[in-house]
Amino acid sequence: MAETEKRRLGKRPRAIGKQLVQSVMPLRLRIGAISWRDLAVTLGPFLITGAILIGCVFWFLDPAPPSSITMSTGPEGSSFQRQAEQYKKILARNGIRVTLLSSEGSLENLHRLQDPKSKVDVTFVLDGVVAPGDTEGLVSLGSVSHQPLFVFYRADHEITSLSEFEGKHISIGPIGSGARVLATAILKANGIEQGGDTQLRGLEGEDAVQDLQDGEIDAAFLMGDSARPELIRKLLFSPDIRLMNFSQAEAYSKRFAYLNALHLPMGAIDLGKNIPASNVDLIAPTVELVARSHLHPALSDMLIEAAQEVHGHASILQRAGDYPAPQSSDFTLSDDATRYYHSGKGFLFRHLPFWLASLVDRVLIIIVPIILVALPGLRFVPWMYQWRIRSRIFRWYGALLALEQAAMANPTALERDALTARLDEIEASVYQLSVPLAFADQLYVLRQHISFVRERLAGEMASMESSALAD
Repeated sequence: MAETEKRRLGKRPRAIGKQLVQSVMPLRLRIGAISWRDLAVTLGPFLITGAILIGCVFWFLDPAPPSSITMSTGPEGSSFQRQAEQYKKILARNGIRVTLLSSEGSLENLHRLQDPKSKVDVTFVLDGVVAPGDTEGLVSLGSVSHQPLFVFYRADHEITSLSEFEGKHISIGPIGSGARVLATAILKANGIEQGGDTQLRGLEGEDAVQDLQDGEIDAAFLMGDSARPELIRKLLFSPDIRLMNFSQAEAYSKRFAYLNALHLPMGAIDLGKNIPASNVDLIAPTVELVARSHLHPALSDMLIEAAQEVHGHASILQRAGDYPAPQSSDFTLSDDATRYYHSGKGFLFRHLPFWLASLVDRVLIIIVPIILVALPGLRFVPWMYQWRIRSRIFRWYGALLALEQAAMANPTALERDALTARLDEIEASVYQLSVPLAFADQLYVLRQHISFVRERLAGEMASMESSALAD
């Protein structure tokens, strides 16, 4: 019997404890480990700002490099066209597809680059074909070569001055070619212009060579941007055709800032046949690799790297390593080109394949703004989170203080009832508060203060009732 009573009494405290736990369950459910709503409200502005910043980086600062570009070249078989073919093969190694568009030469290349509808990204342009102030939106990636002007003629005596072609029939190259622009400028400097006694014709390279050999014209201006190298070699080996020696080459280079004086040594073309038979002075503008100003930096690096492979070797008119060079006459050298010539490709593009380097570079670009947002966020988010939770608790202290002050101001019985009702409302609201577990101690302190005010209010009421009875 005693043993049975002991077991019954032992179970009773557990049953009472279970009832107490169930009674406080709603309060426990309102005290969680963390307030996800407050955390979301606190983190939200930082996350939104970070997303906007990342979007701006993607859109404005460093878009992904395109996988294809368009390049305007020159006539089929010209040196410009052949060099562009080499660029195409080199860039294909890194997965960049190059679309080549043939043209009449430098002037048409320039017009295409200036026309947004053409979608041409990069091209070769001879210095001297650009009108002043006509380079907006275009930048140079550097000079890549000299492009000598070859003037071939038929005569029974040597001609060393362009003024001697007065009254002759001359081919100055097709419209759109750099040869035509240059020929027009230097002939005008010698008093020869279209519409005068001299007939200036715009023949294609092959037609000009054939007419010159047939005696239909007296001279032909040929350049690599508009004529195939084979045609120039054909005239060099023709016995009845002479290559003009620019005895005033230095004067031309001083008169026209974009021209350079070059020296073609005797026998440089063919030692066995001694072609040319004597030293020949030539004039040559510089060829620049020109692009739109928004060309991606990674593509700029790749194009200059390709230029080193295509133009960096030695020839009869240049030493190895002379080109490409950070020199520009008519265009502004781009910032990306200046950086490349100074320090080379970036670390990632130097040591990783292009596609991987581009990916890593993009990831780093994204990480930077995230860090810029995260660092201040890591400092302020906890403080703001705590402030939100505490403000939810502390705001009731103002109501308690006002209620306590009203209770000490000798309220009437009706006012005391109103104060008690208000205190009940406050206590009910506090019981409904949802706070993280870490702030439960402050919630319990608030409840103690409510009990304190209630006791004080009850004490004031009892004191006033005692005074009333005594009276």
